[in-house]
Amino acid sequence: MSALAEVIDQDVQTLMDSVGGNSAQLPVGELRLLNHVPLMSDQGGRYGKGHVITEMVIDPQSWFFKCHFPDDPIMPGCLGIEGLWQSLGLFLALKGFKGKGRALGVSSLKFSGEVLPTAKRLQFQLHIRKVVERDWVIALADGEVLVDGKFIYEARDLKVGIFPETKTSENTFGGKK
Repeated sequence: MSALAEVIDQDVQTLMDSVGGNSAQLPVGELRLLNHVPLMSDQGGRYGKGHVITEMVIDPQSWFFKCHFPDDPIMPGCLGIEGLWQSLGLFLALKGFKGKGRALGVSSLKFSGEVLPTAKRLQFQLHIRKVVERDWVIALADGEVLVDGKFIYEARDLKVGIFPETKTSENTFGGKK
């Protein structure tokens, strides 16, 4: 697909609007975690194949703090991983890939901190390892999550795929049925 022009200091919604309605989707409403993109490039990063930095502003009134846990509010760790997957999907969308975006996995995950309602900002960082193009596309990356500049999560082999629109409800993500 096309090379990604380096993106610096952009609003996520503006970027999504720029790629049009048929590109890879991100969640909407409360599940859209990303607000801002300080950097996105298909060069650089740990492997020289792309570097992504996205951010989420923390609202102490967010829905997840109210239910996880009422007397000990923390953001669920799975939302940190969701932010990394959303960041990887946004990377593919901005490279011009279109279709249904799907999180496909992560091989290794370590939590060494947490997100409290007093936090101000989460930063999701990705180092693109490879992008495989067939009838579909799959990106593989390693990532970190930082809260207010402090490293708290590490994920290896994050996978996100974009698959063509199909008329059937079954999709095997490039595998056999």
